Amino acid sequence: MRHSHVDLASVLAEPTPQIDLKLSAYEISTGNFLKAVTHYTNRAIAEITKHRNAQEADKRRLAERIQAVEAETNQCKLREIELLAVLSKEQEERRDSEQSVSALKHKLTSIRERCAAIDAEIEQYRAITSNLRRERQREENILCNHAAEVTAEFAAYQSCLCCHIEGIEADQLLIRFSHVDEANPGREFSFVLDVSAPSYNVITTTPPLSNLPILLNDLKETGNIYRFIKLMRMAFSESLHSPS
Repeated sequence: MRHSHVDLASVLAEPTPQIDLKLSAYEISTGNFLKAVTHYTNRAIAEITKHRNAQEADKRRLAERIQAVEAETNQCKLREIELLAVLSKEQEERRDSEQSVSALKHKLTSIRERCAAIDAEIEQYRAITSNLRRERQREENILCNHAAEVTAEFAAYQSCLCCHIEGIEADQLLIRFSHVDEANPGREFSFVLDVSAPSYNVITTTPPLSNLPILLNDLKETGNIYRFIKLMRMAFSESLHSPS
């Protein structure tokens, strides 16, 4: 509202002095001002309330965030304690494992040394076995040669004495003679010789010989079986001519 200049002298010169205060315009202007103030106040209050609510929401969100962070921190601390316990246990298990590995390595070294000693001993036994086999082969060859010579000699001896020798039981020999009796060449004279002990023994003779103890004493003294067989044949032959 614009204010006009009032000429006070002119007003007073009039018969009925009167000044137009323009109250209606003033009232309108004042009402508009009050409305503007009220609108500003309401808007300011709304803005303040909005900011306050926003700050409260931020505080709540911050408090919730702080609480969540504290809870997460506590969980991390608990997890850290658990991890430290697991780490301590793993370190203890590692020490135990290292001790076990060390013990096993020591045992393995001992076993390897023992195996090396056993291998050396085996090689020694193999050498001994090889030597024994060669010695045994040599002895077998000697025995085979000797057996061949004895077999030939034995065959000639049996042919010469007209006797047959065979084993009948363990360590017992049956010696049979023929062509002892000139009147009956097919008649058989025999005896069983027990060779189980160094002191030989005659179990039975057919026919019996009276001088058998003398012949046995000679066998025990000489140990010569071939000589004994020859003497037995001579004894059988002499028994044919001795008086009954």
